[in-house]
Amino acid sequence: MRKTDLILLHAPSVYDFRDKPILHGPVSDVVPSTQIFEMYPLGFLTMLSYLQRHGHSVRIINVALKMLRSRRFNVDRLIRSLNPKAFGIDLHWMVHAQGSLELAAIVKKHHPDTPVIFGGLSASHYHEELIDYPQVDYVFKGDSVEEPLRMLMDVLGNDGDPGTVPNLTWKKNGQVHINDITHSPADMDTVSFDYMHIMRSCARHLDLVGHLPFKSWTRYPIVASLVCRGCNYNCPTCGGSANVYRANCGRSRTAFRSPELLAGDMGVISRHIKAPIMVLGDILQGGRDYADRVVEAIAQENIHNHIAFEFFVPPPRDFLEHMAQHLPNFNIQISPESHDEKVRRVFGRPYGNAKLEAMISDALELGCKRVDAFFMIGIPEQTVRSVGDTVEYCGELMERVAAQGHAGQFRPFISPLAPFLDPGSAAFMEPEKHGYRLFHRTLAEHRQALLAPSWKYTMNYESKWMTRNQLVDCTYDAALKLNGLKAAHGLLTEQAAKAIGERIGRERKLMAAIDNVVATEAEDSAEQLTELMTSFQATSHTTLCPKEEMHWPTALMLFNPLRIARSLLTPAPR
Repeated sequence: MRKTDLILLHAPSVYDFRDKPILHGPVSDVVPSTQIFEMYPLGFLTMLSYLQRHGHSVRIINVALKMLRSRRFNVDRLIRSLNPKAFGIDLHWMVHAQGSLELAAIVKKHHPDTPVIFGGLSASHYHEELIDYPQVDYVFKGDSVEEPLRMLMDVLGNDGDPGTVPNLTWKKNGQVHINDITHSPADMDTVSFDYMHIMRSCARHLDLVGHLPFKSWTRYPIVASLVCRGCNYNCPTCGGSANVYRANCGRSRTAFRSPELLAGDMGVISRHIKAPIMVLGDILQGGRDYADRVVEAIAQENIHNHIAFEFFVPPPRDFLEHMAQHLPNFNIQISPESHDEKVRRVFGRPYGNAKLEAMISDALELGCKRVDAFFMIGIPEQTVRSVGDTVEYCGELMERVAAQGHAGQFRPFISPLAPFLDPGSAAFMEPEKHGYRLFHRTLAEHRQALLAPSWKYTMNYESKWMTRNQLVDCTYDAALKLNGLKAAHGLLTEQAAKAIGERIGRERKLMAAIDNVVATEAEDSAEQLTELMTSFQATSHTTLCPKEEMHWPTALMLFNPLRIARSLLTPAPR
């Protein structure tokens, strides 16, 4: 087998979480991964496929997942056994600030002369601080680094000049160089979201686990298709808002994938994997004509998988009619964030409850299989009482839907804005203006915070409306109350609600004990924390709600083995 040019490594949130006494808490309940965030970014897929189409051999190794699956897995042994031309490590989400840099240090220990390349939205924001670490050689800025990465790989292979590579921060002989962000494609039509590239890489390297996106994927292989890079909105706490993309990625406007290519991605998925497909990014951001074309193009692919569409504002009834006419199994996800219209407007969601309620009613009436609504704790203008009122509103919505004959087809969720207020967001850059107090600002401070004994101390903010203690307490209170309402409406079994309640009770007791240890500042506090955590499973599947509650239906046979085998034997397109 030829030498691998680039190995993309995904680190756990905290290294080594297996030996650290940390109460991670409910920081990942509404995403597929556990609290160590073993899910690698979708950009790994596009970088792998793009570089392979241009003649470079690329492999993905999900180190976080390998560590999660086996306590005996030895990271040093794995890294020592590898010999690529370069390693790539993602720092896309800030929760990897500690784990990614620790993994990079292990790489440098065993391969001191092999370049280590970082990239991602968080890396883009902290590129100047990141490049100062001795284990980091290159940092890419921006959201579309496939072509700049190809250029860098060519430079590394020919001893060329990194100064010619756009979007790159780099160093040589201790001197830091910052190349301008000049590569920000106007569309997403040059990249591929064909999951068969991942499957071929699995077969080539005889490593299924290393390529899996998260722990439970083989049981529930949900996949995603990306509508756009960038955003039209400016939600104040979001690290992926329009202003952040402009500042950190050089993106002046949102780049969309063509409807035909987007639908083609989904068609390929559906022929190999009989599981739900997430359409990430609001297709209505591209305008009504674009959204209509997306729906019609998907219909041409004859897809029977459940498809979940993400909307930032409620789509109008006539568009829902268009979806119902063309798509047999469509679902909707929307994030109102709060029941309070004033809070929602401040957050950047410019619509009222009447519009939200009409959309839910219309969608279910027209044949939408399910509507999921996500509410958040910790946003501007929100108080403890407001959070409680949001849960009451969720109960009212469930009653309304049941009365219309759609019981079970509307599911609300609530989770904290945790652990971090996104670096680069408007609220992070000007916290006082938005009513926040920050505890951590630098990359180094966030790295250290991730090692805090509980998620309360990891959080990098509190608001003038809620302290960190209040944010934690009302998160647990809201979850208990919402689960009780769901059980009353048949969305959760009494057994499931009880199990979650018991988990929350254990976490609260453990957090109180941790608080006592922290307050005493005893010399043996580390030993006390380790003892407290001995009998507690910190990396659980969920804290606030069962992960399975967010699952859409799948086929009895999740994979099409004949098609997969045929595709694996077919050479990848170039």
